[in-house]
Amino acid sequence: MRRLFTAGAVLLAMAGLAPAAAAAPDIKAQLQRIPGLTVVSEDAAPAGFRFFKLTYTQPADHRHPGAGTFQQRFTLLHRDFAAPTVAFTSGYNVSGSPNRSEPTQIVDGNQLSMEYRYFTPSRPEPENWAKQLTIWQAAADEHRAVQAFKAIYPGKWLATGGSKGGMTATYFRRFFPEDVDATIPYVAPNDVIDPLDVYNRFLSRVGNDPACRDALKAIQRDALKRRDELGAIAAADAAQRGLTFSIVGSADKSLEISVIDSYFAFWQYQTQADCATVPAPGAPAAEVYAWYEKVESLNTYSDQDLAPYIPYYYQAAVQLGSPEAYDGYLRDLLRYPGADQPKTFVPSSIRLPRFDYLAMPDIDFWVKSRGSRLLFVYGSNDPWGAEPFELGFGSRDSYRYYVQGGNHGSKIAQLAPADAAAATATIRRWAGLPPVSSSALRSAPAGFPDFDADLTLRERPRL
Repeated sequence: MRRLFTAGAVLLAMAGLAPAAAAAPDIKAQLQRIPGLTVVSEDAAPAGFRFFKLTYTQPADHRHPGAGTFQQRFTLLHRDFAAPTVAFTSGYNVSGSPNRSEPTQIVDGNQLSMEYRYFTPSRPEPENWAKQLTIWQAAADEHRAVQAFKAIYPGKWLATGGSKGGMTATYFRRFFPEDVDATIPYVAPNDVIDPLDVYNRFLSRVGNDPACRDALKAIQRDALKRRDELGAIAAADAAQRGLTFSIVGSADKSLEISVIDSYFAFWQYQTQADCATVPAPGAPAAEVYAWYEKVESLNTYSDQDLAPYIPYYYQAAVQLGSPEAYDGYLRDLLRYPGADQPKTFVPSSIRLPRFDYLAMPDIDFWVKSRGSRLLFVYGSNDPWGAEPFELGFGSRDSYRYYVQGGNHGSKIAQLAPADAAAATATIRRWAGLPPVSSSALRSAPAGFPDFDADLTLRERPRL
């Protein structure tokens, strides 16, 4: 974020002495002065904003800057040079729409959104997954971009993201703690020691209705007993869509893993009220298939559906970790036990290095011992919150909130009123802004979608 005007110009303007021509630098001209930044296009934006699609030249390997570069995609939603700026990432591809994350709305600021490296087209060539696709390399991408844009936006900076984006925002802060003034991660998993999971214990007790959990397990068993019947419907759908299954090995294997994942996915994206929609065992196959399409498609693990997310599965297999499969009650019906893990979803052409068991404990320890100005938001029914980030003895001015009954789309606006007000006031304080009523921030201005469109999470159901 680039600097717009000098301190002297500001004082002259405040005194009413500055000429009108000097009062408003052009944002596009400022962007064009950033070395390595290309303005790809300026697209339509709501009144009072300007929206740019950008690429930025990044080193393929930040530890060896001379070893090649790649073009990383960004977008910029510009409101005002003096406003706070939010660095946002989903942890996946960047959105091409001028949406605002919740912190951006709370501070009424600018938003710089980035695409995570290795999500196409933001991928180095030639590829070197083991050296280039690590949490540190991605944090270094965000560091270089934020430092470059501070020349335009010298005010307060916040970092945010949801799910993998929330993880990314936390890692960025750990490696470059002075780059932003505060970090607001949403529904960010924290799988500290990968083999030591608590996800299955969480899933065995999630929600407040044992009958709902039983119904979900019953339809899973029913689907596996009727896999030929449901598989025929899935095969017809796959043929119509041109889907193939070479990565996982077969359509039947994809179906089985999808059925296993459906319990997790239900609680990730649905609510307690959706328990009423779970079909009973023996329901017509078309009805059962339609329910799975809503919760976890039986063709989820086709090559075509996996392709955009392979970088994620790679990272889950080598650094991030993943939940163990919740399938003990299905074991007698499984043909591919043990297949539901990240390496299954990575093509055999990509070599997986040994798992890095130090990466996540390092992040966890930093949050507990040195983390400051962190605000975590979770949903109480979201399985990804089974292992949340914990604040510790060294955490300073940091907070964690839960949306009661919330899922993987939980946000501050859904918190209990007192918590929403406190979280909103904290974020505005970090941004150097006066407090306001949290209810005043609930409606998006004309031209924007509903509140928090960038954090409506529709990612892969299993990390």
